[in-house]
Amino acid sequence: MRADRAEVSWDANKSKWLVRIVIGEEVIRRACDLASNASQQDLRNAAQKVLQDEGYEADGTAIVIQQPHAA
Repeated sequence: MRADRAEVSWDANKSKWLVRIVIGEEVIRRACDLASNASQQDLRNAAQKVLQDEGYEADGTAIVIQQPHAA
């Protein structure tokens, strides 16, 4: 099964990266313990791992990474 997309964004309240998997109307949210300054490739790899852990195909799924804004 393939997800529509995955989004990775910084959750400032929890100081963690948040991976959102979107499948139609359903959204699965999983926290990720990477550092706030993690590279784009590390974030993409983490999103792919979450997709696989949740039983979705990582290949071909659009992954959007939103970097945290400097305060």
